[in-house]
Amino acid sequence: MQSSVPNPSAVQATFAATLFDEWHRHGLRDVVVCPGSRSTPLAIAAAGQGDLRVHVRVDERSAGFFAIGRALATATPVAIVVTSGTAAAELHAAVAEADLAGVALLVLTADRPSELHGVGAPQTIEQRDLYQSAVRRFEEPGVARLEASASWRPLASRCWWAAVGSEGTGGPVHLNLAFVEPLVADPLKLPAGRGGRTPWRRDEPGQEVGGELDVRGRRVLAVVGRGVRRETVASMRDCGWAVLGDATVASTIAHYDGLLRAPAFAEAARPDVVIRLGGLPASKVLGEQLRHWGIGAVAWRGAGTLSDPDGAIAVTYPGLPNFADDRLRADDAYREFWDSASSAVEGWLADREAADGPLCEPDVARAVVTASAEHQVALVVGSSMPVRDVEWWASPRTAPTFANRGANGIDGVVSTVLGVGAGAAAIGLVGDVTFLHDVSGLVDGPGTGGGRCVLVVVDNGGGGIFSFLSQATALTPEVFESLFGTPRNHDIAAVARAFGHQAVTVDTRAGLRAQIDAGLARDGLTVVVARVPDRTANVTIHDQFAAAAAGLWRSATS
Repeated sequence: MQSSVPNPSAVQATFAATLFDEWHRHGLRDVVVCPGSRSTPLAIAAAGQGDLRVHVRVDERSAGFFAIGRALATATPVAIVVTSGTAAAELHAAVAEADLAGVALLVLTADRPSELHGVGAPQTIEQRDLYQSAVRRFEEPGVARLEASASWRPLASRCWWAAVGSEGTGGPVHLNLAFVEPLVADPLKLPAGRGGRTPWRRDEPGQEVGGELDVRGRRVLAVVGRGVRRETVASMRDCGWAVLGDATVASTIAHYDGLLRAPAFAEAARPDVVIRLGGLPASKVLGEQLRHWGIGAVAWRGAGTLSDPDGAIAVTYPGLPNFADDRLRADDAYREFWDSASSAVEGWLADREAADGPLCEPDVARAVVTASAEHQVALVVGSSMPVRDVEWWASPRTAPTFANRGANGIDGVVSTVLGVGAGAAAIGLVGDVTFLHDVSGLVDGPGTGGGRCVLVVVDNGGGGIFSFLSQATALTPEVFESLFGTPRNHDIAAVARAFGHQAVTVDTRAGLRAQIDAGLARDGLTVVVARVPDRTANVTIHDQFAAAAAGLWRSATS
């Protein structure tokens, strides 16, 4: 670097440019930037790295979930840049989700230098360890110093590898970066990197294969969730395992929630061995049945964060099962039993929807999954009822399917949909409350990256999931509606149009599919509002669907 002593502004510009140059070497391609003053060196450095896609979002809370969407869609870390003060605090919900879901984010919060803390300087809060244990690594290198330039690329590299999980489960990393004024300067010559533009350190997480288990000829039920890949499910099925999964896992057995509500089916489906990988499905019925069977599960950690809130896992192995091991070959008849029962329910559902008719919530879930499969477009499913209806009543997913199933909140789901679809295409399924909760995501829409997004909003007049819970019967209707139903009398289509997006309202199965297809054929965001029966009627409809499933399995499996 230059031998003269440069001014501090040029040094910090060089520091920021070096971080992004090193991350680009590692594979960074998306940076989400929220406008702000103190973060100027980072924003300029990101924009100056020509191969990076820079997404500018005005709301930090929405931007955090947009970054999650990009990271889910690309399976690559995404950087997010915000200024100091409450802007950094606004990211906390997204950091919590990324932590629990194992989504790799480089969270870059700008800060004032230490001499401006504790003296009433504006936009100054305590940002050190702001996200505490939710991040895989925290770094606070202080104001950049030229004599420390040899440490800049190693800093960037160790943050990258912490985010991708080279020593465990990946997730968010927090860099709190102090900058002094003036904030705009041209960078100096960057400190040298490795030759051939290779990363400073290569530390790819290895794929372990582990475990000693013999299930030959036994009835094996695998319960899998977030983080389990389609190829892993295929290997499980090849071994004769019956595989039940959450809404995000492709090619698993559908409709198990309805089937397991029939006591006779649950008894006939009792497994000899339960296998666990990744997160857990949303179905409480499945969880209750696993507890009732009381079979200690065997688990592998290789699919990411392993959920076990009931303490049901008896043995845990590293990595993934060695599917080439003949000892993992189970009883094919057990898998076929599950397949036959599931196919019978799917046939009944398909026959029912062959004729056009008024929409119900399971219809909407089935329609978005079918459209996602036919167009091979990514699907993002909101929390509460949408993720359950997709898990319980839709056909098995074949296109990439995502959900914010780490913290399971409704925060930022609209923004996650837009992040997944940026520069490509996506379908989202959310409820009306979830839509309104993240309405600020509509401000920037798909953003400068473009793309085609269809957001299907189930309009049932409030928080539909609460009608399935004890609050609905334990409280008076007035108290229940006020505290839990929370109806909002907004015209959702009008709200979307007010932000400049296409919007339409439908109430039939044929109308819904037609509008999804039309939305995917044009650029930008299209909001499709699906009018469905009220929340009380929705409970009855679900009971009817479950009763039908319970009545179909005997003839299908005999």
